[in-house]
Amino acid sequence: AWYVPCLASLETLQELCRKENLRCKSIGITKRSLKSYEVEYLCDYKVEEGTEYYLVKWKGWPESSNTWEPQKNLKCPLLLENFLSDKNEFLSRVREGKALKVRNHVKALKPAVADYIVKKAKQRIALQRWKEELNRKKNHKAMILVENTVDLEGPPLDFYYINEYKPAPGINVINGITTGCECADCPAEKCCPKEAGFILAYNKRKKLKIQPGLPIYECNSFCRCGPDCPNRIVQKGTPYSLCIFRTNNGRGWGVKTLQKIKTNSFVMEYVGEVITSEEAERRGQLYDNQGNTYLFDLDYDSDEFTVDAARYGNVSHFVNHSCDPNLQVFNVFIDNLDLRLPRIALFSTRTIKPGEELTFDYQMKGSIDLTSDSAEGLSPSKKRIRTVCKCGAMCCRGYLN
Repeated sequence: AWYVPCLASLETLQELCRKENLRCKSIGITKRSLKSYEVEYLCDYKVEEGTEYYLVKWKGWPESSNTWEPQKNLKCPLLLENFLSDKNEFLSRVREGKALKVRNHVKALKPAVADYIVKKAKQRIALQRWKEELNRKKNHKAMILVENTVDLEGPPLDFYYINEYKPAPGINVINGITTGCECADCPAEKCCPKEAGFILAYNKRKKLKIQPGLPIYECNSFCRCGPDCPNRIVQKGTPYSLCIFRTNNGRGWGVKTLQKIKTNSFVMEYVGEVITSEEAERRGQLYDNQGNTYLFDLDYDSDEFTVDAARYGNVSHFVNHSCDPNLQVFNVFIDNLDLRLPRIALFSTRTIKPGEELTFDYQMKGSIDLTSDSAEGLSPSKKRIRTVCKCGAMCCRGYLN
């Protein structure tokens, strides 16, 4: 029987259809489009008898169908620009950062150059698809961008975007709350924070006004107040457009803001799988060998549960550590008042400029700044192998743990 992987991209499915001469209206392969041609990317370059040719990969066609086409036939200025940019980038790197201009009499590219150009084109397509997937799955209005100008790394293969906690079997992150405040205009005398014995966390400008270490109690789904209530901030998701980008100093992926973020503003929530501390200890042994740091202890009241963002998470999965961070961790309670299972929110500690990387201290625990010697076994990660810190801050402690 003829079959295809269920997770294959649209272009891959189209390639298989055309290779087998099959039609499938649901993926756009009809009798009319079966023989249609659109440039997906350019693979190579040569000059024959004074005419410039480019090797074309056709969208929805297998690579065996690639053809050499004269430049005059190509109506894809952006792809031509990408091709030339990738070629010059490779040649510049070969010359250790010194710009290298290709002489006009060059008749063909060396195989290494063409191979790099194809890899960059495939990476560009993969990152674009990943960006579209992230923006389909997010539940907030702000955009998520993806950028890699450093290497050929593509999207992570074993990461799944989620918007809220993914509880392991037997763990309930919704405790069945059935009541809320009756405020017509929050905050009132019996608003949610006051009922819990704390003050409202936000001021009139919806900025944080409490000190680190204090919890945030937001209005919940049973409260009388509407969506514009000033005590509904974290639950609305990040209000800022962010970019997942490849760092140039060996720290992997990072996150930068595309908009100005004012001091004490909510930026994002830290989400992932909610697992027991025993399971976290087992996974931590594996992560230690990989140098990963994704385990975040939910130890506001006890040390019973941990959030693991290694495979399931949101943009916060890619936020790097800094010993001088611009984000601070706060515990939040909304539809679950179980003190063992707070939601984790990241707020800005100062004004953050557009293009600046977002970071938080992996050893942060409320208002206490833990040293590497006292952080063993505490949030956010349980680590036994010391990992060198590359944050570059003036006050860098030297290790992540």
